[in-house]
Amino acid sequence: MQTTAPSVPRPATRLRADALRNRERIVTAAREMFTEFGPDVPLDEIARRAGVGNATVYRHFPDRDALVRQVVCSVMDRTVAAAEKALTETGDAFGALEHFAHACVDERISALCPMVESAFDKNHPDLEETRVRCEGLVVAIMDRARAAGQLRPDVGFGDLMVAVAQLSRPPVGTNCLDVDRFAHRHLQLFLDGLRAPARSVLPGTALTMEELRQA
Repeated sequence: MQTTAPSVPRPATRLRADALRNRERIVTAAREMFTEFGPDVPLDEIARRAGVGNATVYRHFPDRDALVRQVVCSVMDRTVAAAEKALTETGDAFGALEHFAHACVDERISALCPMVESAFDKNHPDLEETRVRCEGLVVAIMDRARAAGQLRPDVGFGDLMVAVAQLSRPPVGTNCLDVDRFAHRHLQLFLDGLRAPARSVLPGTALTMEELRQA
């Protein structure tokens, strides 16, 4: 019988200021290196980039899965914040959608794909809570743009998120950091194609949230 891994602190107890800074430096370094090299990068290299000792890494994260999960949660939290900001600070409905999509590219959400497919529990409570919040906000952004007559009616949540992930993923054989040279340009081309009225009939059907989860 499969059991759910115990929750890794985000953290519930208050850390000393220096310990909190070290934790944030580890997560930032891990996020950068997972994006550049994948989730199997040696923890020693992460510690070196963060400027801390190996013992400090293991004091905060007992194993690789705990660190990977925290990085995924960190990126998802920032994505939620971007969605909330788009909803509250952008008056134009389609403009909110654009701001959110470009923020997702800046977060390199495509780097989440190999991490989420790794060994840790994808249904962990930390991940599930943030994922549900994010999905709800993105649906709200899209519904508002659709209600305003600015978003074509034949696209779904999954269509947007798959495209954003693909457009922020570097082509095979290229340096992942080079993606910034063209990702936002290509994303804007895609977003322009989402505007209503639609100029063509899309093949197939809109990709729903449920279908994306099962993919």
